[in-house]
Amino acid sequence: MREAGREDEVSTTLRLVQDGFGNPHVHAGISIRKLGEDLYECRTGLAWRLVFVAQKGVLTFDFAGNHDEIQNYLRVRH
Repeated sequence: MREAGREDEVSTTLRLVQDGFGNPHVHAGISIRKLGEDLYECRTGLAWRLVFVAQKGVLTFDFAGNHDEIQNYLRVRH
């Protein structure tokens, strides 16, 4: 893993997103932000973010990185 030691924080964040997605009051607490039609990001900490696609009944986590890496990912994805 490129960012060793992040397994626990990523795992915790994934559980929080799974439990709270679709509840706007919870979104603020776990920093879910809409990036596109079905594309979202959430923070695992101050500098690390996870990008995921939300489709009916399914959340697919696609990318993890810092702010600059997320910006590069979004440029390439579109």
